Amino acid sequence: MKYLIILGDGMADEPIASLGNKTCLQAANKPNIDKIAALGRNGLLDTIPQGFAPGSEIANLSVLGYDLNKVFEGRGSLEAASMGVVIEPGEMAMRCNLICIENRRIKNHSAGHISNEEAHELILFLQKELGSEIANFFSGVSYRHLFKLKGGNKHLICTPPHDVPGTPFADVMIQAETSEAKATADFLNDLTLKSQALLENHPVNLKRAAAGKDKANSIWLWSQGYKPEMRTLLETYNLKSGSVISAVDLIKGIGVYAGLKVINVPGATGLYDTNYEGKAQAAIDALRTDDFVYLHIEASDEAGHEGNVELKIKTIEYLDYRVVKPIFDEVSTWAEPVTIAILPDHPTPCVYKTHTSSPIPFIIYKPGELADNVMIYDEFAAEKGSYGLLKGAEFMKELI
Repeated sequence: MKYLIILGDGMADEPIASLGNKTCLQAANKPNIDKIAALGRNGLLDTIPQGFAPGSEIANLSVLGYDLNKVFEGRGSLEAASMGVVIEPGEMAMRCNLICIENRRIKNHSAGHISNEEAHELILFLQKELGSEIANFFSGVSYRHLFKLKGGNKHLICTPPHDVPGTPFADVMIQAETSEAKATADFLNDLTLKSQALLENHPVNLKRAAAGKDKANSIWLWSQGYKPEMRTLLETYNLKSGSVISAVDLIKGIGVYAGLKVINVPGATGLYDTNYEGKAQAAIDALRTDDFVYLHIEASDEAGHEGNVELKIKTIEYLDYRVVKPIFDEVSTWAEPVTIAILPDHPTPCVYKTHTSSPIPFIIYKPGELADNVMIYDEFAAEKGSYGLLKGAEFMKELI
């Protein structure tokens, strides 16, 4: 038996008035996902343990069966693994967003989805101006970058920028959780203010402003931690080999620590214009040799953060006929059966434009296993599934 997880990041939602109180999953035309729901068994999964915020790092680790209380060391440390950046003892890693601030308020968490080329130029500039023996910036993808600090204290209160659009940035800057962390918090806040002075009139931003685009006029540092200690999925579930496919450094980094090979797909953007067909084919090719494949599609989450209902529905439909259909059509012809799971990691409701902790709907289709009575896939149909409500690692135990 082989195993495939297709994860549509942030697909789950709340009922939306403009859709006649349907969710995006209910409104989307997704015959292929519905077909797998009818062939498989369904349920709800609580991916956010008590005491944790509903970030993608938490939710995806939870989906993969990890005990967050034992392994979680912040988003930055996970992304560092994907980027090949080594975290040494005594070093702290953090996610470094390039964000847009307008009238001293956080306009968006992504600097208008800045291009890789523009962002790379800005990060190199910040490294030159603000980097030092103890503080260093590393270029990632679009608005998502990495910051590493020697001697940093991780006991900080940091706010993810996608949680607070419209908020005065000064109200949500880093706070020390302990007196020992105050020096770290002060250093990081000072670095943020310095970045704003440096970036505001950088040629990249002047050119973006002239084109009517949002400026990337501030860094935003959050999700701090040290190097995590994680047992691989291969060890835990007695798998011979596995792969992860994603456009997002966070998911790739989780895959590295989980013992999975990272497969990079040309044209994978993390947005609605990602290379769906390329990612589907990469999953098919990986399944020919690997026992386990984790296929992550980011697009729905970004649409949810934008509050764009129409776009979110479109991303779900793209996932259905550009990813799920070709994969299912192919693996259904194989002699060795492939178990397929479909689920999001967390909801990203368009009305809130951020993540929530509500349980998410999931499907597990095992060829030859008796199906339940659920015929379509959405948040409410899944409530009637035979799995009921699972928590965290229970999902992987049912899958494998």
